[in-house]
Amino acid sequence: MENVSSKDTLKSMNFNVKLAFLFSIFQSFGRGIWMGNVLSAYIFFFSGKSNTLLGWTSAASGIAMTVFVFPAGILADRFGRDKLLKVAGLIGIMGLGFILFGKGLVYIFIALAAWGIFQALTRPSLESILADSVESGRRSKIYSWLHLARQVAMAIGPFINVILFVVFGDDWELDILKKVIIVGIAITLLSVGIMFFFSDKRSLGSISESIEEETAHIEQTNKNGFTSRLSQSQAKKLIPILLVGSNVIIGFGAGMTIKFFTIFFLDEELYALSPVWVQVIMGMTSIFTGLSSLVAQKFSLKRGRAVIIFVAQLIATLCLFGIAFYPPIYILIPIFIARGSLMNAAQPLSRSILMDIVPKKHRGKWNSLEAFAWGFFWNFSAVIGGYLVGDIPPYNFKLNFLVTASIYLFGIIPILFLIPLVGREKYAKEI
Repeated sequence: MENVSSKDTLKSMNFNVKLAFLFSIFQSFGRGIWMGNVLSAYIFFFSGKSNTLLGWTSAASGIAMTVFVFPAGILADRFGRDKLLKVAGLIGIMGLGFILFGKGLVYIFIALAAWGIFQALTRPSLESILADSVESGRRSKIYSWLHLARQVAMAIGPFINVILFVVFGDDWELDILKKVIIVGIAITLLSVGIMFFFSDKRSLGSISESIEEETAHIEQTNKNGFTSRLSQSQAKKLIPILLVGSNVIIGFGAGMTIKFFTIFFLDEELYALSPVWVQVIMGMTSIFTGLSSLVAQKFSLKRGRAVIIFVAQLIATLCLFGIAFYPPIYILIPIFIARGSLMNAAQPLSRSILMDIVPKKHRGKWNSLEAFAWGFFWNFSAVIGGYLVGDIPPYNFKLNFLVTASIYLFGIIPILFLIPLVGREKYAKEI
């Protein structure tokens, strides 16, 4: 076959894939403004500087997602991904409305619970309709591009925040934070509107089905070792379990720290960074995350996707161990950016493996399981993280980070077992 250039690939993208890019760009752009470090800081100061309450607000999203994510995956497989996306859009508008017009912590909890339902309905359906609209064996490049688009858009958000904080005031005040949140939500509403235009009828046919040959190589991999005792069908069942199992553990660890990085940076006893500096750091992290995903995809064509996932996540884990010892700011910033970018750079590769293996009729269920990992475990572990950090200064960030890094080490172990089971992409040479 002829080589397919990036330009030709872009032109030939399915309608749903183009919509997924458009949705992801606006969604990430808006969330980059309001939902990350700004919302964490807003809740932290609104609650009287309570890390534990900040953790419990994440639990509101996690519980809501837990309740709805599995039914959402089943309904997406049975009744259509596009229908679920429309329902999710309506709930998303409601949740954003509570954040905009609600007053008091109760409204914040309601808003985040509604946002958890939004994520529960959106992620399985969106990932499934995307997988149904990309030819199997060609996913890692599309997924890496999409990951880059998300990260660049996510990075623009904090850089816009730099301007907003300069205009509104470079201080951690509630009124200033609320104004920034309003700007971000307005942009997020644009992404929610795009959800009403996805169409299952415009997905691909059999060429987007699971690949039977994906695990065929295992019989020749190691005749005296682990892989020789597995049939192709057994490997196809084991690969998703290893992938999702790893993501569950990683997600559990990530939730303990992500919500508290902003508090870590603004803590007066440690670094006392202003809002502008925090936005710059977060923006740079998103940019490097997108670039790292492209580099990881290129290396995966030669070394294999599972190998690159393991290496990237191991280095990211070592970086978090380094952060736990409160290095000087000029060392902290590079290793913080490396930690975030490398840990997330593996996501497109993991997603491409999973969608190449799982049949179309089961993608909603498996995407629900992954959403569950990053919904329930991520948000629930934020509660644990809040208690680890504590509410009485000096906050114990070191304990939080060390526990998280240790969990990460357990999380990447399943990837080692994945390496002999997953070969190169079917059309790696062509893309």
